[in-house]
Amino acid sequence: MRGMSDEIRILYNETCPVCRFEIDGYRKAAARDGVPLRFDTVAEAEAWGLTPDQAARRLHVMQDGRLVSGVAAFRVIWAELPRWRWLARVAGWPGLRGLLDLVYDRIAAPLLYRAHLRRQRRP
Repeated sequence: MRGMSDEIRILYNETCPVCRFEIDGYRKAAARDGVPLRFDTVAEAEAWGLTPDQAARRLHVMQDGRLVSGVAAFRVIWAELPRWRWLARVAGWPGLRGLLDLVYDRIAAPLLYRAHLRRQRRP
């Protein structure tokens, strides 16, 4: 079990309904299983060395002082949650890992970011 100094920190876009839904699931799983995950919002991006815009573009995780993002960030989260560990392993398979990175980087993250920009333009 990790100590508090070793907790996994997750930086996510709280204004994104899809992101919020996913993070809420991780938050519940972490509480259920006693896993020390910390959840930071885009408003806290500067403490991570990122601008709010950079933070809104993709999921970020801080693990052992190392910043990871995208599918690698999901894999860090999944590896910490007992019921999700299998997914971290499967998503790390060489051929699948590249495909997941491609889908996240080229399709999912850009779509979610464009939706974020539309939400920001609303009065």
